[in-house]
Amino acid sequence: MILDDVLDDLGSNRGVVVDSPPGAGKSTLVTAAAGRLARAGERVMIVAQTNEQVDDLIDRIAAHAPAVTIGRLSAAGYVPSARVLHPTVTVGQKVAELNGPVVTIATAAKWATIKEGSWPVAIVDEAYQMRSDMLLRVAPRFERALFVGDPGQLDPFSTVDIDRWTGLTWDPLQSAVAVLLRHNPDLPVHRLPVSWRLPTTAAPVVAEAFYPFTGFTAGSSPTDRTLAINSAPIDQLDDVLAMAASTGWAHYELPSRHTLRTDAEAAAACAALATRLLRRGAVAVSERERDGGPVTAARTARGTAHRDQAAAVRSFLDPAVGDVTVDTANRLQGREYDLTIVLHPLSGRRDATAFHLESGRLCVLASRHRQACVVVGRAGIADLLDAHPSTEPVHLDVPVRFPDGWEANQAILAKLAEHRIVAG
Repeated sequence: MILDDVLDDLGSNRGVVVDSPPGAGKSTLVTAAAGRLARAGERVMIVAQTNEQVDDLIDRIAAHAPAVTIGRLSAAGYVPSARVLHPTVTVGQKVAELNGPVVTIATAAKWATIKEGSWPVAIVDEAYQMRSDMLLRVAPRFERALFVGDPGQLDPFSTVDIDRWTGLTWDPLQSAVAVLLRHNPDLPVHRLPVSWRLPTTAAPVVAEAFYPFTGFTAGSSPTDRTLAINSAPIDQLDDVLAMAASTGWAHYELPSRHTLRTDAEAAAACAALATRLLRRGAVAVSERERDGGPVTAARTARGTAHRDQAAAVRSFLDPAVGDVTVDTANRLQGREYDLTIVLHPLSGRRDATAFHLESGRLCVLASRHRQACVVVGRAGIADLLDAHPSTEPVHLDVPVRFPDGWEANQAILAKLAEHRIVAG
C-alpha cells in the first residue's frame, strides 16, 4: 500500500514527495496520513494553499478520524463554514487559542505569520501551488514533512517582477517542491499511478499531453460510466452535447476570427451549451452511482483563462438554470465535476503568449471532469501555434519544463480534431 511506503520513508527522511495526477486521491492520501500519524501519537501541522482547501481537509479529517482534535488557524474576521463545525474542531487566530490539538491546519499565508510552536511532522497539500519563499517562512515550524501535489498543473504566480531571481536555486516563483528537490535531490519521490476522476476516455489523453514520463491510468473501466441526456435534440448545440456524452469529448469550433479577449460569441456559446444541458437534463452513471444521478448545476462547470472571460460567460447564462460554476483555471484547480465546458485559452488570439501557452492552465481545464469535457474555441488555433513558436528567453540554471505549452496544446488539439463540430 502506497501510504505505508510513504510513511515509512517519512520516518527516516526529512522530506518525502508524493506526485499525483488529476483526481488520483491527493486529499484522500493527506487525510489518511494525518489520521495515521495522529493515532500514532504525532502532533501534525497541515499546510494548505487556500481557505477552501483548509475547510475541505478539516471536514475530511474529522469524518475519517472523529477522535482526533483539530485546530483551525484563521485570520481575523474568518467565519467558519459548515464543513468546519465539528465538535472536535477549534478555531483561533493564534496557536495558544487552539488548546493543543493533535492536528493544526491553516493556509501557507497564515502559517507564515506564526512565530511560536513547533511540530514533529508537517503535511503540505497542493505543494506544487506553494511558492518556495512560503516554504522558507514556514520550514522552522516542523522537523520533517510530506509534500503532496500535482506536478502537471499551474505553477505559483506573482504580480511583481521576478527577473532578479531567475536562475537562482531559491527563486521564490518556483514551487516549494521544485526548490526542495533542487537542494535535496536524494529525497524519496512516490507517484500515485491511478486517476479516480478522469474516465477512460480522458486519462490516456491527459497523461500523454501533460505527464509523458510518468503517466497514469483511469481507475474506472469503460463500462463504469455513462452520460445520458434526456429529451429530444433540437439543433447543433444538442449535437455537441451528444458527442460529449458518447465519446467523453467535444470540440465546438467557431469561425476563425481575431477577437477581443472577452469574445462575446464564444462566451455566449459556452453559456448556451451549459443552459441547454441543464434544461434538457442529464443522468450520470458511475461506480459511485450505479443507478445514476442527475447532472445538476452544481455538478457542471465552465472554465476560462481570465476572470473577465468568466464574467462574460456568466452574463449570458439563464438565471433560471440555477447557480452554476464559472471560473478561471486557477480557481478551478483541485475541483471536480461531471461535465465541464471550457473556453480554449488560445481562442481568437493574434499571438500565443507564455500565459496562454502555460501547459498547467490547459491541464487544469481539461482534467476537471468525471464524464465529459466540451472545448469551445475558434478555428485557427493550430495555425496560431505554428506561427508563434515559443519566444520566451532561455535562462541559465532554469530547469526546462517538459512538455512545454506548445507541445501540450498540439497533443490536445490532435485529440479534439476527432470530436470537432463546426458551428454553422
